[in-house]
Amino acid sequence: MTLFERISVDIGRRLKLEDAIAWAGAHKVRHIDIQLDTGANAVTSFDATRAKGIRALLEKHEVHLGLHTLSAVNVAEYSPFLSEAVDSYMRAYIEAMPLLGAGSIVVHASYHFTADVEMRMQAGLDRLKRMVEHAEKHKALLLLENLNKEPADAEVHYLAHTMEEWAYYYDAIDSPAFALSFTANHAHLMPDGVEGFLARIPMQRVVEVRLADCWRNGHEQHLVPGEGDFDFGDMFRRIEAMGFRGHYMNAFGTLENMDQARHRQVRAARAAGVAA
Repeated sequence: MTLFERISVDIGRRLKLEDAIAWAGAHKVRHIDIQLDTGANAVTSFDATRAKGIRALLEKHEVHLGLHTLSAVNVAEYSPFLSEAVDSYMRAYIEAMPLLGAGSIVVHASYHFTADVEMRMQAGLDRLKRMVEHAEKHKALLLLENLNKEPADAEVHYLAHTMEEWAYYYDAIDSPAFALSFTANHAHLMPDGVEGFLARIPMQRVVEVRLADCWRNGHEQHLVPGEGDFDFGDMFRRIEAMGFRGHYMNAFGTLENMDQARHRQVRAARAAGVAA
């Protein structure tokens, strides 16, 4: 598969799943991500008949489907009732993966409220371990994403936005049902930068690399390539040289923005010496 074919599009909530697959097929997008939280794609809306039709569409259009949980759902939740609800939410995604013919599910370590970091991290790790066990039973694959930093004086902060926090989770979980999704633009916000993250990431565990433009050491933005200072060519050069052959996932702007950016991203990779 060429680099162009490996650069994919995060549909999110923009289209009904059936329409998203048709759109991807028409634009030669080989991999899409979908969120199953609201509207026509709510996880509760898929029965056996609809799911069968979706699997047929994926095969017809030669599209690979990934699912992406909502980062606002706090995987680090420990309160009674809410904690059980988060477990049910994640189990529903896991069980939807084989039903819909999806290949992976992006999950998160979620967030803390400054004064409860250790409790939140432990709760999140315990939950991820439980969900990995559930994923093993359903032949599902969870991808833990590194999240973005928040302003230093914010009360709420995402977990797994530093290498140390991300490694806290993936070092503790060893399973064929658990791998990583590396969001390169989130690394660009950190002092380590992409280069620093790549020096420490176990790349053999990375299935997906997520992409958007942003500003070095800035704040969370999902800009169209060219609107920030992210060096896509250098990023492709480094990651491809490490033997990565998974897919890249554009996550910014409109569907048209993400689709058209694939051509510019390939040109940037070639200019950096990647045989794309």
